[in-house]
Amino acid sequence: MEVFWEELTSGLPDTRQLARVMIRLLAATLLGAIIGLEREHAGKPAGLRTHILVTLGSTAFVVACASVGMLSADVSRVIQGVATGIGFIGAGAILKLTDARDVQGLTTAAGIWMMAAIGVAVGLGSLWVAGLSTVLTLLILASVGALEARMGKGRATPAEDNHPQAEARHDRDRGAT
Repeated sequence: MEVFWEELTSGLPDTRQLARVMIRLLAATLLGAIIGLEREHAGKPAGLRTHILVTLGSTAFVVACASVGMLSADVSRVIQGVATGIGFIGAGAILKLTDARDVQGLTTAAGIWMMAAIGVAVGLGSLWVAGLSTVLTLLILASVGALEARMGKGRATPAEDNHPQAEARHDRDRGAT
């Protein structure tokens, strides 16, 4: 039993370091939730849980490396791995449909990638960079999407409006990522 307890408590930081880790993990959770709630409200497939987990996970990778005393070159390689891995997750969110120009999920993939970047910033202790990035991401997702809708992005040209699939495409584009 003693070996079990030693293993569980080995590597525990001092109180000050533990507080820093807790602040970073909680900050990552909060920042992921802010964007996740916006995505959830917009009815997107990657919502609250996905955004929180991506942000928290990328923060945990960086914090865990720092807590064992990895050199910055080694932490850099871990961050590269996180970026690559998140790229694969994002690629799974992208759908190529039948129309040559009809691709969905790019914003979802970019949002997931952005949340990993925010998580890395939190893990490195750059909370102000993570906070500002979250605010900018929220503004982009909320306001640029509304601007694109007003500009008619994704609408068929008048000649295409008579096409039998035009109405279905219009309906889909109104809810597309």
